[in-house]
Amino acid sequence: MSKTEDLQRDLEGRVAIVTGAASGIGRATALLLKARGALVVAEDVNPAVHELPRGDGRVVPFVGDVAQEETAKRVVALAVERFGKVDILVNNAARIINKLVVDMSLDDWNSIMNVNVTGVFLHSREALRAMIPNRRGAIVNIGSYACFFGFPQIAAYAASKGALAQLTRVLALEAIDHGVRVNAVGSGDVVTNLLNDIRPDGREFLRDHGKGAPIRRAAAPEEIAEVVAFLASDKASFMVGSIVMADGGYSVAIQPGE
Repeated sequence: MSKTEDLQRDLEGRVAIVTGAASGIGRATALLLKARGALVVAEDVNPAVHELPRGDGRVVPFVGDVAQEETAKRVVALAVERFGKVDILVNNAARIINKLVVDMSLDDWNSIMNVNVTGVFLHSREALRAMIPNRRGAIVNIGSYACFFGFPQIAAYAASKGALAQLTRVLALEAIDHGVRVNAVGSGDVVTNLLNDIRPDGREFLRDHGKGAPIRRAAAPEEIAEVVAFLASDKASFMVGSIVMADGGYSVAIQPGE
């Protein structure tokens, strides 16, 4: 095997769980990890996750609600049963609601927090319980630049991503003593279906909004997946509790409060 081929298979034999894997960043990440040699359990509440290329059994789809404790337990158990261990967890599943706080119901708020925060807590806890005996592992959370800036009408989403950033930092300190690294990606605008539930032009809106970043465009899901794969690999072995901004320069150009 050449050096280039070796680098491209740097996750050979690793076992990964990716949430929100039916589309967008999750789908791109599941496929990239597989291409890098990983065995992947791809989880999503959407049955479309079954449409992912299986790769001769290297990708196993799993349908479940990320916010449910039983889902987290079952998906980790499936990974261990099918592949013998868990090395990587990518907490990608997310929801967003576009409402002013005065118009938001408690159910609206809870629906965001349950997926974006509680789901991450549950999956991280169960994955850690599987990783700790092996004294190795990597958890990568998909955050957002929205936790650092004030954007109207996404209070619940922004608050959830702020909570995710702090959960990443604290969990990183707790996990590293067991050989498990926890980091996050602070993504900017990415052309996905995230907004489809709240506006019919969701993908076009993200493309247009992304033009406000110094790079003058939104990211493709595959670009964020590359950052995830790096953080999940041994190349990021000295990174603990980091939030890697992949936002096209937005956080450099605009300071909090502006």
